[in-house]
Amino acid sequence: MAATALTVDDVTLTYPDGAGKLTALDRVNLHVTGGDIAAITGPSGSGKSSLLAAVSTLIRPDSGQIHLETAGGTVDLATLSRREAAALRRSSIGIVFQQPNLIPALTAVEQLEVMSRLGQHLFTPPSRRRETRTKAMELLDAVGLADQHAKRPAQLSGGQRQRVNIARALMNDPALLVIDEPTSALDTERGAAIIDLVLTVVHNHGAATLLVTHDRTHLHRMNAVYQMVDGALDIDRTITRVA
Repeated sequence: MAATALTVDDVTLTYPDGAGKLTALDRVNLHVTGGDIAAITGPSGSGKSSLLAAVSTLIRPDSGQIHLETAGGTVDLATLSRREAAALRRSSIGIVFQQPNLIPALTAVEQLEVMSRLGQHLFTPPSRRRETRTKAMELLDAVGLADQHAKRPAQLSGGQRQRVNIARALMNDPALLVIDEPTSALDTERGAAIIDLVLTVVHNHGAATLLVTHDRTHLHRMNAVYQMVDGALDIDRTITRVA
């Protein structure tokens, strides 16, 4: 994969709050290069979800710049129209939600295949369908679920559903991977396995990655750790990293 990077520069985001405004992001700055993971911690309501929404183009900030460097060049995510943002999410941004949100009627491999059809014509040539199936199976194999490819979400464990969730986010070779609390619904053992998986896939796929988490157990393995308080983001210097 070509070099990728995410740079958040002096980003501010506010929400209406009665007669005034609530500051969700207060002049936030960070930089993440491809293949690295920046972990973000902080109390509930501190602005972590707002930051993920802004870098994912789901919310436009009031001010500041969010530069995403991809194989096709560098784009300021903060200036995109809704249509441009939707197109970029399909092509360059992978989102791993806290809950997998898998489609109940689709098998594990179909969950991934449908990602390649978003925004495309209904008719897909057979050769393209074969390529998509091959890639989906390779990703399921990478997350240890190739033998579960024909199962629907109700037939999978919580950890397995989260693995499908991660594989699905990688389907379009994203330059940016945004991961929101991937272990919150899992026990300690399955949560540790998911963190191991995230570290592996990020290294292999080279996406610049933001990981929001309340679990401090694995922070020492991240490339950078930030703490968010009242919308302000600072390096967490209490963590001794081994990454």
